[in-house]
Amino acid sequence: MGRVRVRQHVNPLSDKYHRAITFPHWEDIYSNSAQPLHLDIGCARGKFLLKMAPLYPETNFLGIEIREPLVIEANKYRDCLGLTNLYFLFCNINPFLNSLLASLNSDVLQWVTIQFPDPWFKYRHLKRRVVQPELVDTLAQYLVDRGTVFLQSDIKIVAQEMGERFLEHPKFEKQHSENWLSENPFSIATEREIASLNKGKSVYRLLLKTSNKPISLSQE
Repeated sequence: MGRVRVRQHVNPLSDKYHRAITFPHWEDIYSNSAQPLHLDIGCARGKFLLKMAPLYPETNFLGIEIREPLVIEANKYRDCLGLTNLYFLFCNINPFLNSLLASLNSDVLQWVTIQFPDPWFKYRHLKRRVVQPELVDTLAQYLVDRGTVFLQSDIKIVAQEMGERFLEHPKFEKQHSENWLSENPFSIATEREIASLNKGKSVYRLLLKTSNKPISLSQE
């Protein structure tokens, strides 16, 4: 299967990425749609999930990617491997996250990973970054108690901003005392993580969990 060539970045604010989406019937996608779900936002070619899914058959995996050719390619690999606990969805996550999660079984979302998202360095492009306050609010609503969020980037300011936005929300707590998590908590690394480490670059990681502590009126 040949490697698909696509643009590295696409503008998520473009009208073409805000058109209505019809979500699949998840019971037709997963052999058991009630299993715990791991959501990988910005999954690129899906190599991380294609390796994770066979290792954890009692977890369903859902990869979200805004570049449609990569989604088509990843689902072809999934089909070749015969994986019934994995699916890749072409989606601009920010405008559709709430409706996506509402379409799934309730109380299944246990893990969320956001790994090496597009940095969008220019100030006028900051609204294109994937981790926006609305995304954090929605994940806080749907993640189970003690649900896990794992963030990583090889660009420190991007990792800092992602972490700040999650930790500003009263439902999220950092799970390590040091500024950055030294090791990836998952057994599989992404292609970007491997490439960054091979180049001697630092990788900035954060592990967070949802808290079941009540939110005081002063925090609302």
